[in-house]
Amino acid sequence: MTEPFYQTIVLIVKGAFSGLGLKIDVVGEENIPLVGGAILAINHTSYLDFALGGIPANRRGRRLVRFMAKDSIFRHKIAGPLMRGMKHISVDRDAGSQAFRDSVAALKSGEIVGVFPEATMSRSLDIKGIKSGTIRMARVAKVPVLPMIIFGGHRILSYGVKDFTRGRCAIIMVGEPLDIDGDPEEGNYRLREALRELLVQAVERYPDKVLGASWLPARLGGSAPTLEEAEVIEVAAQLERAAKRAQKKS
Repeated sequence: MTEPFYQTIVLIVKGAFSGLGLKIDVVGEENIPLVGGAILAINHTSYLDFALGGIPANRRGRRLVRFMAKDSIFRHKIAGPLMRGMKHISVDRDAGSQAFRDSVAALKSGEIVGVFPEATMSRSLDIKGIKSGTIRMARVAKVPVLPMIIFGGHRILSYGVKDFTRGRCAIIMVGEPLDIDGDPEEGNYRLREALRELLVQAVERYPDKVLGASWLPARLGGSAPTLEEAEVIEVAAQLERAAKRAQKKS
């Protein structure tokens, strides 16, 4: 099914990446099915992850990905119409059952759905705790789950980072379908471990690594916050955002 609006956005994004001189190295795109539903379970470290996360599927038979994204993006005056036009899936984090049903329906109809199972961006650049919805959706819809790692986008646009220096690199690793049979918690564990291992491989492929760099996870020789430190930072940021919202209402 052709979707001129979505395909136009894809061309614009490709043009923007080309203008930045962004070198995109994709490994494992052959793991994405040419037809039928599938879940791409993607790590989340950058505001560019939506754009980068669709590249492997687009290379694999020009397939399109329906991303699950928080509902506030859909309410944005610019991003909202774009998200709806590309038929992405709105997620109300306080009442996610509708998003679950919408995603399962999309999967059963043969769509690829992109999920960020960590829910929010990882300040540690490592893999945080995984939400259970990804495995549950796959089991209900009877589709494969493919772990995917994106590494490099966080050096361009992320928390406190806006650096459009030309010639950056992004590594995208698509893993093999996971075994999601058995206990859902075991499936969740396998997903997190697969993402952790793919992250190691992505960092190994990344050029110009500098030990101690702030853009490398602590587990892999960098000085980014540890998972524990990042959690403390995230809680503080949430409290600050809540205080600002309360101040606006008063």
